[in-house]
Amino acid sequence: MTRVFTQMLTAEGLAPFGDVLEADGAPDKLINQGLCGRYHDRARLDFDGGRAGISLFKADLRALPYRLEMMERHPLGSQAFIPMSEEAFLVIVAQDAGNRPGRPLAFLTRPGQAINFHKNTWHGVLTPIAGSGLFAVIDRIGPGENLQEHWFDTPYEVVPD
Repeated sequence: MTRVFTQMLTAEGLAPFGDVLEADGAPDKLINQGLCGRYHDRARLDFDGGRAGISLFKADLRALPYRLEMMERHPLGSQAFIPMSEEAFLVIVAQDAGNRPGRPLAFLTRPGQAINFHKNTWHGVLTPIAGSGLFAVIDRIGPGENLQEHWFDTPYEVVPD
């Protein structure tokens, strides 16, 4: 089994695949009589047809090492995952390699980080490793085939760096 080592999630590292949402640094503006910092427009939502929907996902906690057997992508829309607890989760992505995922990359989030996968990005399933496993998910709701899965002949093993 080929190993994939985790790295800490950064905006630069995830940029080819999506957006990191976090409230670091100074806010873009203060609102609500100066009592609330707004970190504005942090993700590129992109949908072909349909509409944006907000769902709640409740995922079982996983552990490292993690056996990566399958990746998926959504050709008709982006997909944002916003944890509803301040705990880390595992983010796995891959470049497209001829209509299948290439070699995966694995990231660990810091508490307070969320992510948005760009449309048609190969990614692993929702993989919380701590906390409640409860996430708000913003993605495309509408007709059409918006899920492609690829099962690996030989799984990968995701391990801490």
